[in-house]
Amino acid sequence: MSVCPALETSAESVGAWRILPMRHGSVLLELADLKQTLALYDALCRENLAGIREIIPAARTLMIEFDPALLSLEALATTLRGLDIAETNSGAGACIEIPVRYDGEDLSDVAEVLNMSPEEVVRRHTGHDYLVAFTGFAPGFAYLAEGDPRLVVPRRKSPRTLVPAGSVGLAGAFSGIYPKASPGGWQLIGTTPLALFDIDRQPAALLQPGQRVRFVDMAKNAAYAVQGGGRETSFSKRATAPGAQPANAIEVLHVGLPVLFQDLGRAGLVAQGISRSGAADRESLKAANRLVGNPAETAALEITLGGFSFRMRGQGVMAVAGALVEITITTAAGGVIKAPHHAAVALEEGDSVTLSSATAGLRAYLALRGGFDIAPVLTSRSTDMLAQIGPEPLKAGEVIGIADASHGSPVALAETPAFVMPRAGEVVTLDIVFGPRTDWFTEASVTRFLSQEWAVSAQSSRVGIRLEGEALERKVTGELPSEATLRGAIQVPASGQPVLFLVDHPLTGGYPVIGNVASHHLDLAGQIPPGARIRFRAAAPFAPHFLQGQP
Repeated sequence: MSVCPALETSAESVGAWRILPMRHGSVLLELADLKQTLALYDALCRENLAGIREIIPAARTLMIEFDPALLSLEALATTLRGLDIAETNSGAGACIEIPVRYDGEDLSDVAEVLNMSPEEVVRRHTGHDYLVAFTGFAPGFAYLAEGDPRLVVPRRKSPRTLVPAGSVGLAGAFSGIYPKASPGGWQLIGTTPLALFDIDRQPAALLQPGQRVRFVDMAKNAAYAVQGGGRETSFSKRATAPGAQPANAIEVLHVGLPVLFQDLGRAGLVAQGISRSGAADRESLKAANRLVGNPAETAALEITLGGFSFRMRGQGVMAVAGALVEITITTAAGGVIKAPHHAAVALEEGDSVTLSSATAGLRAYLALRGGFDIAPVLTSRSTDMLAQIGPEPLKAGEVIGIADASHGSPVALAETPAFVMPRAGEVVTLDIVFGPRTDWFTEASVTRFLSQEWAVSAQSSRVGIRLEGEALERKVTGELPSEATLRGAIQVPASGQPVLFLVDHPLTGGYPVIGNVASHHLDLAGQIPPGARIRFRAAAPFAPHFLQGQP
C-alpha cells in the first residue's frame, strides 16, 4: 500500500474545512480566510470544550491540541459542525496606541512598490485600527490585521540576519513589531520605543489576541516624544529565595557547551507567543528527579555533550540520566570514585564532580535532591534559547543553592532508561505522522523522504535538528501563510533540506511541514547527536478529513 495515497488536493475540500493530521491528539483545521479563522477561534473559546488543551490561531488555520482520552476526533468534528460563528467578540478588546518613528530602512522601497509616496504610506498606516489576530514567531510578536488594504507588500527576498528590537514592519497584509533583536524578513517602515515583551510585566506581552492597535506618528505628536528603543527580551538573572545563604549548594567549576536549567516547560502561554520549551528529553529529566526523590517536574541541569564539573558545598544527593557520560567524583581528601549512571549518589562537602564527554546520546540531566533554589520565570525554571526566556546559562564560578527536600519524599531504587541512547554514526529510526502539509510535496519527494537516511548536521540546537540529504521538491510553490508548529514538526524550507523542530521551536512557521515525529519518539529525537543519521518511518498514510460547508 502506498504510504501517501491521493496527494492531490481533493475536490471535496472545495467549500469545506479541512482537518489536517499533525499527530495523535493534535490537528490543524484549515479554513477559508483569517476572518473565518478568528470567528471559529472565538466560538471555540466560548464553547470551553472539555478535553481541549490548546488552540493556536494563525492566518487561516487553527491548531487544536486535545486529550484523546476525553475528546475523540469524531466528537471534535461534531462540535465544530455545530458551532455558531455568526457572532464574535474578535476585536472587541482594548485599543492600544503604538508611537512610531517612521524611519525604517525599507520605507522608500515599500512606497515605490505600492506606487505612493513615503508620506502616503505613513498616512495609511496610521489611518486604520489594526486587530491583534494571533501571536507567534517570537514571544510578544503579534500579527496585526485589518489595516489599510493598500498596504500589502511581500516579505524581503533575503531576510536580514538581525532586525533591531522595536522595528515596525509589513509582510503581506499584516503589520508587526519585533519585540527583540532577531533575524527577520519583514519590510521595515519604522521603530517604536515601547517594550513589546517584558517578563517583569503582567502579562509579559503588551499585545494580546482580540485587542485593537492604533499606530501614532511620533513626528506629529509631541506627547509621544519619548526616548530609547524597544526593550530587549533576555535571560533573567538567577534569583534565590530571600534569607540566609543555603546550607547546601554547588559551585560551578567548568562549563563546556551551555548548561541550562530545564523542567517540563511553560504551558498555557501561547496567547503571548510563548511556546512550552522545557527538557528536550522529558523522560530522562523525570527519571533523574525520581532517583533523588524530587517531584518529576523539578528543574534539573541539562548538559549537552558533557564536559561539566562542579564542587559540592555542604551535602547532597545527585543522579544523572540521559546521555551516557562517565561520572568521576574527586573527594576533598583526594580520593577518586567512579559513580554510576542512572543511580542516586551521595555527595559530601568538598567533593568535585566531573561529567565526561558523552559517548551516547546528546543531553544528560543532573538532578540534586531538593532541587535548585532558583526563581521561576513566567511559571517555569526552563531556559528557552530561542525566546531567551528563563534563567541564563550557567557560568564557571557561580554558586547555586539547593533547596531542602520535602520530608518523606520517596526515592526510586532503580530506573530503566526509556530507550537506548543513539550514537554518532548510527542510524536512528523515528516514527512520523504525515501532515499537515504532505500534499505540498511531489509524490517522488514523499517517497524520497522515507527512503533515504538523513545526516544530522552539526548546525543543530534545541530549536531544531538540521538534516542533510537529497533535497525535497514541492508541488505547491506558493507562500504558506504562517501556521502553528509542534515539537517534532519536520519543516522543509526553500532549500529542500528538512529541519526537525525540538523543544525551543518557534510557535508559528511559514514553511510547509511534511510530517511530525510521533509522540513516543519525541524524547529520542532530542538525544540524537551530530554525525548520526535518521530514517523516517510512516505510522499511517496522509489522511485529511473534511467538514462540508460551514457549521
